[in-house]
Amino acid sequence: MGFLFRLLSRLPLAALHNLGALAGWLAYLLSPTYRRHLRENTAQAGCESARGVAVAEAGKSLLELPKLWLRPQVEVVERVVKVSGWELVEAAWQAGRGILFLTPHLGCFEIAAQYYAKHRPITALYRRPKQAWLATIIENGRGGNVKLAPADLSGVRKLIKALRSGAAVGILPDQAPKEGEGVWTPFFGRPAYTMTLAARLAQAGATVIFAFGERLHYGAGYHLRLFEPTGDVTTPAGINREIERLVLMCPEQYLWGYNRYKGAPESEDQPDTGGQ
Repeated sequence: MGFLFRLLSRLPLAALHNLGALAGWLAYLLSPTYRRHLRENTAQAGCESARGVAVAEAGKSLLELPKLWLRPQVEVVERVVKVSGWELVEAAWQAGRGILFLTPHLGCFEIAAQYYAKHRPITALYRRPKQAWLATIIENGRGGNVKLAPADLSGVRKLIKALRSGAAVGILPDQAPKEGEGVWTPFFGRPAYTMTLAARLAQAGATVIFAFGERLHYGAGYHLRLFEPTGDVTTPAGINREIERLVLMCPEQYLWGYNRYKGAPESEDQPDTGGQ
């Protein structure tokens, strides 16, 4: 598998996205469980019209990873052809405040840390995969100015230390937490087990910036989009509301197949998943 990743990393981004679109549809057609999650989640959010494109975009998000992890950082960040909201980062630098980047499973969520690391170090929360070969690829690919903090107590301490020193940290706020590390709170109107860590870090007084890399058509690269919160982000419910806002900006590129509602109690008014 390592050889395959290295081979894929050398392909043009447009080719990877074409292969990814095919892989996304194969996964959708061959996996009833994945198909059900994607259909239910898009229906829950009222985003059924985005479903077809989202199937292809999910595959692109997977096939672009070898290039993001294995190519030189300078080559990776060159794929960011537009940046919006960078003034939020510069304002935090001028104020000497730490930055908490919250990057949901939207668009290319790997590119924000890579781009920031071109300028200054960033510490990213990291859940090590069980496959040793994959862990090696990820850890080597996120080297340099991207420091990794394990998803345990020692990693949380690293994040807090980085923020207090005025550095930046990155978290996937919609990643399903382990039992005991989250609370049930609404996400698009349905209870989702949501991590408390992001809200706790936001309470520390750092500058909170939501980020995602919008994937451009035909492998043209990425538009890195940065946003300040519009409401309270010191609670998991507040963070979920902000994630909803971002998702609705670009619903075609959210990972709707991710089992965000794992373990949620069944509701009597589950949405109609419709066709496709």
